[in-house]
Amino acid sequence: MKRMALLALLLPAPAGAEPLTVVLDWFVNPDHGPIIVAERQGWFDEAGLEVEIVAPADPADPPKMAASGQADLAITYQPQLYLQHAEGLPLVRVGTLIDSPLYCVMARAEGPVAGLADLKGRKVGFSVAGIEEALLHTMLRTNGVEPAEVEFVNVNFALTPALAAGQVDAVAGAFRNFELHQIAATGSEGRCFLPERNGVPVYDELIYVANPETMDREAVATFLKVTERAAAFIADHPQEAWDVFRGWSAEVDDALNAAAWGDTLPHFAAHPLALDEARYADFGRYMQQVGLIPAAPGVQEIAVDLGR
Repeated sequence: MKRMALLALLLPAPAGAEPLTVVLDWFVNPDHGPIIVAERQGWFDEAGLEVEIVAPADPADPPKMAASGQADLAITYQPQLYLQHAEGLPLVRVGTLIDSPLYCVMARAEGPVAGLADLKGRKVGFSVAGIEEALLHTMLRTNGVEPAEVEFVNVNFALTPALAAGQVDAVAGAFRNFELHQIAATGSEGRCFLPERNGVPVYDELIYVANPETMDREAVATFLKVTERAAAFIADHPQEAWDVFRGWSAEVDDALNAAAWGDTLPHFAAHPLALDEARYADFGRYMQQVGLIPAAPGVQEIAVDLGR
């Protein structure tokens, strides 16, 4: 409670609503907990912000919307930020929502894949090439398997159904806080292999990006301080926070989101403004090494700490 009170004191007093459009990476789900809780608690209003939360029709749209000025903030993924920079989008990371990877390679616990080395000669389902493919290849090679020794099957975003039906022996791109619960609902137990334990540098899963030339730095910083307050509230009162979150809509108030909520809580960034420069430098080098970008950008080119 003392921490909550301190954060509240750090926020500026209301001085007239400032419209701030935030485009999510996809539909509302527990990954967006601090944003939704802050909105439903009225904390953005208390800080003098009028926040519009938008779920995009296409998950590829949010960074483009922030770059073009159609949105003030967009949620994207740290690995994607390097691709966006290489494409010339005027974007920088301004805050962190989920500060550790959620990606995993998932197999059935009762199946033949006890470790990634067991994927040699087997089928792996995937949905998106590019970064997810690079992560998987790194994880395989770290375990002595060349990608050419694995058969890759595009399962068109049906990761859990394909694995549960036995169409593939594992799937790449599962989110450890969701797909493990999805496969449990089919009567199977999932086993997740984590990139950060298999040769991939640690990274932030979800970040906030903005156009550095047009963003209102004070408004963005205030928004992030409010989400810090919400993250602290969620950590201290997880059940009460879930009750607040699930009141957003009937669509989020279901068994899957309730199960995912508890697994998502440890991954919320406690200090959204804080920037781990070494992490961004390391992952930039990794992106260059795996051939996804021609050169690793300087951290100052793609990320800022508005708290400094």
